[in-house]
Amino acid sequence: MPPAPRSFASCPSAAHRSALRRRPWRLALSVAALAFAGPVAADPAPFDLPGPGLRILVTRGKATLPIAQVPNLATGDRLTIEADLPQDQRAHYLLFSAFLSGATNPPPKSWVQSAETWKQKNKDRRLTLTVPDGARQMALFLVPETGGASGTIVDAVRDRPGEFVRAVQDLNQASLDRSRLNAFVAAIRAQENSHPEFLRTLAPALASSLAIKLNPDCLARVIELQAACLLENRDALVLADIHSSSMTDTLIGAPTDLALQLSYTREAGLGYYSPYIGVIRDIARVFGAFGNPQFGYLPTLALRDGDHLSLLLNAAPSFAKPKSVLVAAMPAIDKGNPPRLRVTGEQALCGARPGLVLPVEGAPLIYSTDFARDMVASLTLADGKTIDVPVRARADRGGYVLAQPLPGGLSGKVTGRLRGLWGFDPYEGPAFTLQFPDDGAWRTADAAQSLVVGRDNPVTLTGPAAACVTAVSMRTGQGDAQPVAFTRRGGDAITLTLPLKGARAGDVTLDVQQMGRPTPQTVTMRAFAPASRVDTVTLAQGDRSVTLTGQRLDEIAGLRIGEARLTPGALTRDGDTDHLVATAADGPAPDGNNARIQLTDGRSLSIPVTSAPPRPAASLASRSLSPRSATQGLALATRDETGLPDDSRLTFALRAAPGQRFMPTDGVEVATADGAATLILDGGRDVRLSSPDVAVATLDPARLGPAVFGALRYRVVRGAVKGDWQPLATLVRLPHVDALRCTANACQMEGRDLFLIDRVAATPDMAGAVTVPPGYTAARLAVPVAKDGMPSLTLRDAPGVVFTLASGTAGS
Repeated sequence: MPPAPRSFASCPSAAHRSALRRRPWRLALSVAALAFAGPVAADPAPFDLPGPGLRILVTRGKATLPIAQVPNLATGDRLTIEADLPQDQRAHYLLFSAFLSGATNPPPKSWVQSAETWKQKNKDRRLTLTVPDGARQMALFLVPETGGASGTIVDAVRDRPGEFVRAVQDLNQASLDRSRLNAFVAAIRAQENSHPEFLRTLAPALASSLAIKLNPDCLARVIELQAACLLENRDALVLADIHSSSMTDTLIGAPTDLALQLSYTREAGLGYYSPYIGVIRDIARVFGAFGNPQFGYLPTLALRDGDHLSLLLNAAPSFAKPKSVLVAAMPAIDKGNPPRLRVTGEQALCGARPGLVLPVEGAPLIYSTDFARDMVASLTLADGKTIDVPVRARADRGGYVLAQPLPGGLSGKVTGRLRGLWGFDPYEGPAFTLQFPDDGAWRTADAAQSLVVGRDNPVTLTGPAAACVTAVSMRTGQGDAQPVAFTRRGGDAITLTLPLKGARAGDVTLDVQQMGRPTPQTVTMRAFAPASRVDTVTLAQGDRSVTLTGQRLDEIAGLRIGEARLTPGALTRDGDTDHLVATAADGPAPDGNNARIQLTDGRSLSIPVTSAPPRPAASLASRSLSPRSATQGLALATRDETGLPDDSRLTFALRAAPGQRFMPTDGVEVATADGAATLILDGGRDVRLSSPDVAVATLDPARLGPAVFGALRYRVVRGAVKGDWQPLATLVRLPHVDALRCTANACQMEGRDLFLIDRVAATPDMAGAVTVPPGYTAARLAVPVAKDGMPSLTLRDAPGVVFTLASGTAGS
C-alpha cells in the first residue's frame, strides 16, 4: 500500500491501535475524527471547522425535494448540485460527483462528473445528474483547481471502489448521528439559563428521544454548571445503533431501552452488521491508499438544512501540495426504509388533554432530520368518518404534538394512526386510541361490593374515558376530601385503595375528576363497621385441618392446637359469615380442646375446639342416565359410562365409607374441576336415602349453567362440614344432528352446533377420521361414508370417547 500523504496521519502504530481497542466506547463521530486527524499521538480532532456548502435538490417523478428531506436516493432520481461559496471565494474548486456500484464492481468512467464552481453559467458550475441503474452509493468531492484532477479522481474511485463504499457509508451514518447530537446540544443551550427544575425534566426527555447518553449527576449541580456538564465529551454522547455498523459500541451504563429504540439507516450494499463493531476503523489508511504528491483526501460530515448541505471538517484543508480533496457522502441509493415507530406508555390516550402528545419511540431521526414530513394524526370517528390533524415531532415532549386543536364534539373512543411521508414515499406509523369523556356514569365494578372500616379497601371503578381521569378524592362523613392514588386498568377502569383504617361507618363519597369535564362525577359507597369474632373452631376426627366460622377471619395470621401449628388457607364468605380452613401441613396432627389464634395486629384469641365426627365420605356405587326430553333427529350413543350428555339427567348412588352412615339431611355438592360453577343437591329432595349407607342423588346439569362442560366432581355436605372431592362424570355438550344424507360416494350430516364435534370417522376405531375445524358454523358437514350407514364421532368435550349415531334413517 502506498504511504499516506504527508499532510495527514499515517497508519496508527500497533500500540496506538491497542489503546484504541481498550476504549470501545468511542463512537462514529470520534471514529471519523480519529481516522482523519493529525499526528497519531494527538487526541482525535472534532469536526468543528465549517467548510464550504452545497445546494442540492432531488427530483423523483414530478416531486422535487430539498436534500434535507431525502433519506435515500433511488435509480432515476434527478439531482441538481452546485457549490454554495462566498462571493469573494478566491480558491477555485472543482465539484465532482461519483456513483458507486458496490465494493467489488468498479464504476464506469461516465459515472464520475465534474463542474467548475467559479463559472458564471449554471450549466458549467452546476451538476445535473440522473442516478444510473446499478448505482448503490454516491460521493461528492470538492477539489482545488489543478491540472489532471479529473483523471486522478476517476482513477482513485475506480481503482479502489470498496474503500470508498465503506467510507461513504460511515460518513453518511456519522452525519446522521451528528444531527442527533446537534439537536440535543441546541436544545440544552437554549435552556441553560432556565429554571433548574425545567432542565431536570427537559434533559432526560431529550436524551430518550434522541438516544443520547445522559449523565444524571449533572442535574444535581448548581444551575450555572448543569448545561456545561451535560455537554461534556460530546463525541461520546451519541449512543450506538444496534442496526448499523457505524458505531463501535454502546456506552457503558447507557440504558438498554435507549439502545434498542434507535433509528436505523440501512446503507446500500451493506446490510446489517452484527450488533456492534468492536474495533475502530482506520479510514485514514483507506484514504492514504489514494495519496499522491498532488492530492490528499479530507473527510467531511454533511449537515442538512433545506436544500443546503453544510460540510464540517476535522482538519484545516491544504491548498499547497498535496492539496486537500474534501469528501462528502450522499444518501444511500436504495429502497426506502422508514423507521419502525411504536407507541410508548398506555395505549389509550386522553384526547381532551391540553398539549396532547402522541408518545412514540424507535426513531431519533424523526426529531433531528426532516425526513418525516407532512405528518398527520389520521382519526377515524365512530361514524366511520376520517379527519387528519397535522402533527409535529418534539424531542423534548417524546413524540408528536398536535399542530392545531382537535375538532370539538368528540366523545367516546376514537382510533387513529400516524401517517405522512418519509422522503418521497408514503409512510404509515403506529396506531393509537384516543378517549374523550362523555355522559356515562362511573360505578363500582362489583355492584354488591361493600366497604369495611378499620382497613384498606381495594375498589375498582368503571366508566368512560379512564385515560382522562386526573384525580380521585375521597370524603367520609363531614371530613375534608383527601386524594386517593389510582391506577388505570384497561380503557374503562381504574383501581384504587381506599384508606379506611381510621374511618367511621357510613357513606364514602368518591369524586372522579376528568379532563374535559368542569365538575367531577360522584360515586357513593357504604362502609360498614367490622365485627371481628371467631364463632367456632371445628375439628373432625382424623383430620389435619380445622374449620373456623365468624367474621373478619382475614385478620387471622395463624393458630395452634396442642403441638400442631396450622396455617390459614383461602377465605370464603357465605352471606355475612366467613369460613376459613386452617391446615397443619407438617408436624403433629391437631389434638386438643383449645385453639390459640394469633391475629395480624399482634393480638391473640383463645377459642374452644368443637370436636366433630369424621367428615363424610362416600364412593360412587352406580349411575344411570335419563333424557330430559324426547330426542329429535339422530341420537348419539356410547358405551362409555363416565360421560354425562347435557340433554340428560344423571342419577347416581353413593355408598358411605366404612364405619359411616348417611343422615337424611346430607347433601351432595357438585362442581366443575376449577370451581367456577357449583351446585348443592339438597338432602331429602335431590338426595334420598336407599338405606343408611346408600344415598341416591339426581343431577340436572342445566342447573350448573348453560356454559358449563368438562369434568365434574362431588363431595358429601353435612351442615358446615364437607367431605373430600371425588370425580363424578364428564359433562358433554351434544350437537343436534337432524339427518344423515348419503350417496354412494359421500355423506352429509345436517344439524346445528356441529362445532361441538371433534372428529368423524367411518368406523368406531376412528381410522381415517376427519377433523372438524374449531368454530365450524355451517349447518352441513361432509363426513366419511360408513359401511353400516352410521359414522362414528368424538366430541370436543370428551375427545377420548367414541359416539355413534344410534337411531333414525339415512336418506339420499
